[in-house]
Amino acid sequence: MYKFKEQLKKETRLNYDGKERMYLTHFTDFDIKNEKVKMFSLVELNPGEEIGFHIHEGESETYYIISGKGIYSDNGKEIEVSSGAVTLTPSGEGHALKNTGDKTLQFIALIVLD
Repeated sequence: MYKFKEQLKKETRLNYDGKERMYLTHFTDFDIKNEKVKMFSLVELNPGEEIGFHIHEGESETYYIISGKGIYSDNGKEIEVSSGAVTLTPSGEGHALKNTGDKTLQFIALIVLD
C-alpha cells in the first residue's frame, strides 16, 4: 500500500487553549490500522504557534524535527530544538513545543500506546 502526500488526510487542530493552530498530515490514512499507533503525522506550526504543555498517560510521544526551530519543554526544562532533533515523552511525563523561528516548524509526531 502507498499514498502520496497529497492523498493523505489533512487536519487543522486548535491547541489546548483554543487559540493556536497546528496543521497535521496523517501518515496512517489507510484502511488497515495498527492499534498501538495513536498518531503518526507530519505536524506544522507557524511562527509563534505552539503545542501547550500536556502530560501523556498510557502512551509515549516522539517528535523528529524536520525544519525550523523552537523551544521544547521536557517536563518544564526548556531546550532549543531544530532540524535533526529527536524528543521522547514517555507515559506519565509532559511536554510542549513552541515555534520561535520565522519559518514554519515541521516535525513528525508519533504516539504509541503502551
